[in-house]
Amino acid sequence: MSLAPRAVLVHRRTEYEELLARHGTHGQAAFFLSSRGRSIDEVVHRHHRTGQALREVAAAVPLTWRSSRVERADLDRFLFAPQDVVVVVGQDGLVANTAKYLRGQPVVGIDTDPGRNPGILVRHRCADTAALLRAATAVGGRTEELTMVEAVADDTQRLLALNEIYLGPPGHQTARYRLGPDGENGPGEAQASSGVLVGTGTGATGWLRSLWLERRSTTGLPAPCEARLLWFVREAWPSPATGTTRVAGELGRGQELRLTVESDRMIVFGDGMEADALELTWGQSVRLGIAESSLRLVT
Repeated sequence: MSLAPRAVLVHRRTEYEELLARHGTHGQAAFFLSSRGRSIDEVVHRHHRTGQALREVAAAVPLTWRSSRVERADLDRFLFAPQDVVVVVGQDGLVANTAKYLRGQPVVGIDTDPGRNPGILVRHRCADTAALLRAATAVGGRTEELTMVEAVADDTQRLLALNEIYLGPPGHQTARYRLGPDGENGPGEAQASSGVLVGTGTGATGWLRSLWLERRSTTGLPAPCEARLLWFVREAWPSPATGTTRVAGELGRGQELRLTVESDRMIVFGDGMEADALELTWGQSVRLGIAESSLRLVT
């Protein structure tokens, strides 16, 4: 007998909860904010609104389904199952934080603060949850397959990201490495920089777009469902031993960028989750390209 679907509600601590964790009491948190010209009232209001949204979403889960909750900080320890329907209740960035731990499960994005969030990935309201859950499990349900980026190290470490993957030194100082297309004869160009960013069409509204604008790139930004990535080297340093001829490019399906570490240590993380990073040491290589899996966003 097959198991009933499980709705996994993903959320993160509110600003109010983080303030309480840091300052201990409501009064101390209020004093901290007032000393900086802010009122705690708005923070508490958003906290209650988020709590109400979680209750409404939980109430919309069919009685025949199973249900579970996971907080953002615990995502790397949570075991998602193939039959799960993932309901992200919060901000756009929370969908990206969740995506790297999924393998094809449908994702429903619920916006807890319409007007404050861009709503690019959390496109729906709490009242839509029941209909979206039905659509997520229906044959032929409407979903968008959002392209993801993948990093695979030579020791089999693997990392997925929805927006972008960053490779660089801890502390964002200067790293030394060699960079070039995978499969190219030769070790690639020796470079010294503050890191390399490889981004998707979903990430083209964030960090990737900032670099694209800064470089005044003539290459068009990819669309979220397009099988194309852009990459940029940050602050490449020209010297007698390091070059700057490969500082930007694009990758299509089947194309990969290869980076070989020539520093003591480099880290690789995706979508701002630096606490869940790959660590590479001198001589190791990592390949970056379009991931085989994508994010199935229920529309």
